[in-house]
Amino acid sequence: MAALRAEIDSVERDLAVRLQPGWWAMVVAIGVFVLLIAELLPWVGSFSGWQVLFGQAEGSGMLPRLFAGSSLLFGVLASAVALGVRRWAMAWVCALGCAFSVLHGVLAVWSRQTSGDLGPGPGLVLALLTMVFLAVQWLRLAWSRPVLTTT
Repeated sequence: MAALRAEIDSVERDLAVRLQPGWWAMVVAIGVFVLLIAELLPWVGSFSGWQVLFGQAEGSGMLPRLFAGSSLLFGVLASAVALGVRRWAMAWVCALGCAFSVLHGVLAVWSRQTSGDLGPGPGLVLALLTMVFLAVQWLRLAWSRPVLTTT
């Protein structure tokens, strides 16, 4: 009987470590897709997010480039890894990383609005809104971890 109880406890601990996103996985995947679309739209003048990321946008500044990198790192790459490995720790990395990227995005939009040259393009604004959406979804998912009961 003790061996059966140990096996049940082992399965319970394993399930407590694994993330079960359910329908949230599709919501996050749609957010990642929208973020990839935003990278193709103009961010600064006629330069797309990809061009800003790789430094091809003359006079765009460092903040939009930083936001392009952090949004792709946490919004696309980390989200894909988290949905693939399905671990709670990775969900927290995505939640905090996306929130950190939102800060970069707000600063990037602010820097474009106050520069006097080229304002923020629709892609930059859409990327910022998408990162806010992804941060909220990952925070909701990370906070939904079931409580592990100990006996």
